[in-house]
Amino acid sequence: MKHGPIALIDENMPVVFIAVKDGVYEKVLSNMEEVKARKGKIISIVTELDDKVVKLSDHTIQIPQTFDMLMPILSVIPLQLLAYHIAVMRGCDVDQPRNLAKSVTVE
Repeated sequence: MKHGPIALIDENMPVVFIAVKDGVYEKVLSNMEEVKARKGKIISIVTELDDKVVKLSDHTIQIPQTFDMLMPILSVIPLQLLAYHIAVMRGCDVDQPRNLAKSVTVE
């Protein structure tokens, strides 16, 4: 969040945070406060019953607390669904992504 990206944040900028309770939780909270101070819109993936993150966020998606090793798997599911629904709202064809051949590496 430091330097360049923080300068882009204003009241029209949504920022997505993965704010699960892990080793960098306090740093994520600090970054969320920076975004909030700049009036950015915060969407957060949060573990259940985490009032700190809910208070800072404009929108939250809750996932259950589990082992640290499983948290990345649980947190990526709502991110995929969020990306899908945003693409549909924007009118993108999610079944036929453009320029797919350019992004796939063939050996």
